[in-house]
Order: sequence, then C-alpha cells, then structure tokens
Amino acid sequence: MTPRTRIFTTLGSPLGELLLVGEESADARGGVALVSLSVPGQKGGTRIDDATASGWRSAPDAFEAVTGQLRAYFAGELTGFEIDFAGGGSAFQQRVWTALDGLEYGATVSYGEIAARIGLSGAGVRAVGTAIGRNPLLVVRPCHRVIGADGALRGYAGGLERKQWLLGLEGALVGPGGR
Repeated sequence: MTPRTRIFTTLGSPLGELLLVGEESADARGGVALVSLSVPGQKGGTRIDDATASGWRSAPDAFEAVTGQLRAYFAGELTGFEIDFAGGGSAFQQRVWTALDGLEYGATVSYGEIAARIGLSGAGVRAVGTAIGRNPLLVVRPCHRVIGADGALRGYAGGLERKQWLLGLEGALVGPGGR
C-alpha cells in the first residue's frame, strides 16, 4: 500500500492560527481526509515547523471544504461538521473518539459519562481522559464538550481558555470552577 501524501494549510481563527494536516484521498469529501487540527501552543499538537520539516506540501485549495465549515462554525452558523478523518490512534482511542463524535453541539458531558458510554466503570475514567487528551482533531472532534463531574473545566490540550471560548460559542457556558 502506497502511503498517502500529507498536505497542510493554516487558517486564522478566534483561537489563533489553526494548522490543518490531511492526506489526499479520492474517497474523502473534497479529496482530503483530515489527520490533525492543531492550535498554537497545543500540548502534543502538530506545529507548522513539523509540517515543513517533514516535507508536507502546502495545499490551501485542498482544504476549502474544511476551512469553509470552520469559518461557518466560528461565525455561529454551523453546529456540526461533515469532514472525513484519516485513521489513527489505538482501538481504545478510536472508541473514545467515536463517543466524542456523537456529542451534540452546546451539550457537555463528564469524563465519567464518556467512560460509561463505551462500557467502562469508574476506574476507566482516567484512561478515557488520556485518550481524549490525545485527540488530534481539536474543534471538529469536540473534546471541548467534556468537563469534570463537578461541572468544572478540566484538561484541554489547546488550553482551558480556548475550551471555555468554544463552549461559550456553543451556548454551553461553564466557568473554570464549575457551573
């Protein structure tokens, strides 16, 4: 199997300059499957230096469908994304990320609720949190909608201020200390 060509673009946003990385794919909408969406300073995120050092090709036109949806989301005009994602992650991470994909716009759930949705007991909450923290697709795979059991903002690889901003955009205002 021939590896797919990695491509990237950037997009200015209220969260800072987003870096979108994708793989060219004839099967994906718009011809690109999204691999990652990173914000500046993101813990574990891809940086523009990583993209250029890896020889990935800048291809803004290939991401038009994705960037159009992101612009509409940030303008408050879109509540869900129709974006194809490239594979990645372990089988467990994929289970957690699939649960994230099912979270509704403007709703919040706890890490424990995500654990229960995938059939784990209370002891699995920490593993769920770790998998959520490794989500490579911030914003479009809505890990920002997961909060602490007490209603407080907890962990977000892009920073808690961005998590709070995204929840505010969606009308799910949650303060740093809880509801």
